[in-house]
Amino acid sequence: MANILICDDEKDIVSALKIYLEAEGYTTYTAYTGKQALDVLQQREIHLVLMDVMMPEMDGITAISLLRRQHNLPVILLTAKGEDTDKVLGLNVGADDYVAKPFNPVELLARVRSQLRRYMNLGGHAVPAAEAERCWQVGGLSMDDRRKQVTLDGEPVSLTPTEYDILKLCMSHPDEVLSPKEIYRRVWQEDPLGSEGVVAVHIRHLREKIEIDPADPRYIKVVWGQGYKLDTGGGGR
Repeated sequence: MANILICDDEKDIVSALKIYLEAEGYTTYTAYTGKQALDVLQQREIHLVLMDVMMPEMDGITAISLLRRQHNLPVILLTAKGEDTDKVLGLNVGADDYVAKPFNPVELLARVRSQLRRYMNLGGHAVPAAEAERCWQVGGLSMDDRRKQVTLDGEPVSLTPTEYDILKLCMSHPDEVLSPKEIYRRVWQEDPLGSEGVVAVHIRHLREKIEIDPADPRYIKVVWGQGYKLDTGGGGR
């Protein structure tokens, strides 16, 4: 099973999360500041991080921005209910998803499973046979889903699991316009309630990694008022 790092300065929340996660068979590690979380990541093999925003010594936003320099593992942000600014900041610096406090244990565990499933597949673990023989190439961008590798002009591209799944969805449906709700439904595998902003942030991060000029993208284009598409013709924006 996976190793999960829980980082929150409220010990009651950490204890509750440990109970929920360990009951599902996960191994947990704990930290109470962002700095402690970064120290654990240096010492242990961690597969997913649950990160609070407001903490002493180093807040969660800073910690996520620093861990993203070395790690592509999934990060789920723990935010106070209604703190939309925290959610946006967290997604902008590299969080994959968020759960609002007080959290529903069923929802939390579902999001953990979803993120870990993508991360384990991206790490080269077994994938369904129907997914095993798929390779795509558009211009200088190529994806080998058998090896979970993405290259741009022959150079490897390092993506988070969420970025990989969005790109895979786009590359497997070239020139097809995908709405933000459809992308969210198929990547996160849950109802896309208020999901447009989340998708937009991840698309922006993905463009920064695969586009020479993210402001004038060659591959992932906006179809205004409708969604996004992987452009095989090189026209438009």
